Amino acid sequence: MTRKYSIFIHFALLALVWLSSPTASASDTTRLYQFSIREEIMPSTANLVRDRLADAEAVGADVVLIDMNTYGGLVDAADSIRTMLLAHPKPVWVYVANQAASAGALIAVSADSIFMQPGGSIGAASVVDQSGNLMPDKYQSFMRAMIRSTAEAHGKVTVVQGSDTTWVWHRDPAVAESMVGTYGESGDSLRVVTFTPEEAIEAGYCEGIYPTIEALHEATLTEPYDVVVYEPTLLDKLLGFLTNPAVQGIFIMLIFGGIYFEMQSPGLGLPSIVAVIGAALYFAPLYLGGLLDYWEVVIFLVGVVLVLVEIFVTPGFGVPGILGLICVVGGLTFAAIDSDLLRYIPTGELSLGYIVAPLSTTIVAVVLATLLCLYFGSRWLEGSSPLRNKVVLSAEMDAAEGFASHEQSLAALVGASGTATTPLRPAGRVTIDGKGYAATTIHGSFIANGAAVKVVKVETGTLYVTEA
Repeated sequence: MTRKYSIFIHFALLALVWLSSPTASASDTTRLYQFSIREEIMPSTANLVRDRLADAEAVGADVVLIDMNTYGGLVDAADSIRTMLLAHPKPVWVYVANQAASAGALIAVSADSIFMQPGGSIGAASVVDQSGNLMPDKYQSFMRAMIRSTAEAHGKVTVVQGSDTTWVWHRDPAVAESMVGTYGESGDSLRVVTFTPEEAIEAGYCEGIYPTIEALHEATLTEPYDVVVYEPTLLDKLLGFLTNPAVQGIFIMLIFGGIYFEMQSPGLGLPSIVAVIGAALYFAPLYLGGLLDYWEVVIFLVGVVLVLVEIFVTPGFGVPGILGLICVVGGLTFAAIDSDLLRYIPTGELSLGYIVAPLSTTIVAVVLATLLCLYFGSRWLEGSSPLRNKVVLSAEMDAAEGFASHEQSLAALVGASGTATTPLRPAGRVTIDGKGYAATTIHGSFIANGAAVKVVKVETGTLYVTEA
């Protein structure tokens, strides 16, 4: 072997040894992945925890820390979260920054370690309805068993006292059960336990009290350590903005405004584009947020079709129009809520306010859109606004310039009298001097068949009449 090759092999072996040595590896650095739960426990919270635990595994986190402050929420959402935390392969810590009540207590108990902020509390895990009233005992019994089994899942630890060795629960199941409530000796009152930080330490449900989460890092993590804090992405912030009720109301107004002005100027133009953009901005964020179901979009589209049928096929305000408005409002409303949660309304765990809020947003937006459309429609389509010529094709084809139109031939009928040959609701037909014409009432009013009418004006080839 030549000297050149022996030197190459020597340096290759040195490099291999260096790369495999502990000093050259980041394996000695403890990586903590941290995210927050600071809202009501809902299915969206369970989705958040699922995604964050997956991120923690992807970045190779040694510990997962949940910064929690919640007054509770839905039991099944909390159950999903506690199942994920118990199954996570790495230790999960919970830092109770103020409150871990009700469903939040169940989630905290499922963690491997619980730390608390001074002045915080944990417990009060009884199942209540939206008004704060206790649910029937079958719900409490289920919750007691669930939180008891969660405590038992952490196993037992060895306690040596002198020459005696015993095994005790790491988290006493009886203490966990008392957070849901146990009946007193008389059996007539439910005693529900809530712990302060000091009481939680004494009961074995807190490993330490720290004023800040940074103080917890410094006290519990061995140097060197790396903290990865989850921050909402630009997409998360954008979806949060787009699903704000006030912003959703604007999108609904764009949808109705676009449809209204498109009907005033038939064809596929700017109003159609505005309506489509409004619908996309309304429905797309709800779909990405996991709220939208396909049936809600179908109901909305059916409603739009029924409204168009009412306008163009059966003029007036009858069954298709009413059903169409109900479908449109219903589709927009239910698209903004999680349909899976509707089953909690009959049980009292959620109030009707869960539906009333988005319904109110939709109705207010529709009313405002209608009023604005009537106002701007009168200015842009018929008035003298400077914007009219930019929005509406208003150039006149004068007969002196060689143009002739059907409308000009009808202009001579202004002021003429005739008879309604069909009901006008508001559109129909009239007969003037023995000849039939399509006509519409001037204010959208109803004129019965056979009533005397008078032509008030002519626009876009249509006679506008009032009852004589």
